[in-house]
Amino acid sequence: TDGHLLLEPQSTNLIPYSEDFSEWTFLGNTNINATNITSPSGENNATNITGLNGSGANDLRKQLTYNTANKTLTFSVYLKGSGTLRLQMSNGVDQALQNVITLTNQWQRYSVSGTFNSTSVSIFYLVIDDYSGLTATSYDIWGAQLEELSYATSYIPTNGSTVTRDAETCTGAGEAADFNTEEGVLYAEIAALADDGVNNRNIRLTSSVDNTTYALIKYGDPSNRLEYQYRTTSHSMQAVFFKDLVDVTSFVKVAATWKSNEFKLFVNGTQVGVTDTSGNVSPASTFNVLEFEGFHGKVKALRVYKETDGIDLATLTS
Repeated sequence: TDGHLLLEPQSTNLIPYSEDFSEWTFLGNTNINATNITSPSGENNATNITGLNGSGANDLRKQLTYNTANKTLTFSVYLKGSGTLRLQMSNGVDQALQNVITLTNQWQRYSVSGTFNSTSVSIFYLVIDDYSGLTATSYDIWGAQLEELSYATSYIPTNGSTVTRDAETCTGAGEAADFNTEEGVLYAEIAALADDGVNNRNIRLTSSVDNTTYALIKYGDPSNRLEYQYRTTSHSMQAVFFKDLVDVTSFVKVAATWKSNEFKLFVNGTQVGVTDTSGNVSPASTFNVLEFEGFHGKVKALRVYKETDGIDLATLTS
């Protein structure tokens, strides 16, 4: 409900027709009934599919020429209706990856993700069907997407070819006068897009001259870990704190502080470990850039305080 900044990685929708389902294949009794239904985009460009009867023989499918060997893929699509359906990814060799879903009368985005084995094949199928015993007889559909990721990113429309969205970044906020290298608090309310174990998912205060000097909050390895680091102009790490979360894709409130011989980390109202009472800070005016480095996540709030005194960190992060 609250607004937030969403930073996503580069991704390609590998389905060439994400909204025109007349370009897909119909098996059994499956057919298009209407194409003028209001979609999540607000336009009348969604499609109604009919002809399902629970026999498992009625498919809407898209065949792609795509080698799935060792690939991690996510198939997502917006659906509305009633009853149960199956989403499936199959290369005809591996055990099909599937998700049986229950439709509602509101548009929802459903997905199925998985990693295929090393078998090399050229044909790949995306299937929506009434797998034996499922109860949906019709459904509305819009916005199909296939990505080489372990999770679905925001929708990328296509019409006849694949489309790539570039990675999103945010850099260069502020200047030296806005930040205090010798003392301060970096606060963020954040959630990762996935627990992907990549180490450069950073939000950091740093220097445009030497970006190895920083105060940063990051997601990384191992699984579900949040970390705070402070590193000086001598390239010496002065403080490191770890917090293992239940789920990095859930929002947390984080406050990381620095001051000569005083470094702290608070997460969701609780101090992580004890105060680090030994460590130097960089010279004045070193920090002049606030940036996201490879950060694939959601940001509801981001603040920098120029001092630590008088700030109730437990309350700030509660």
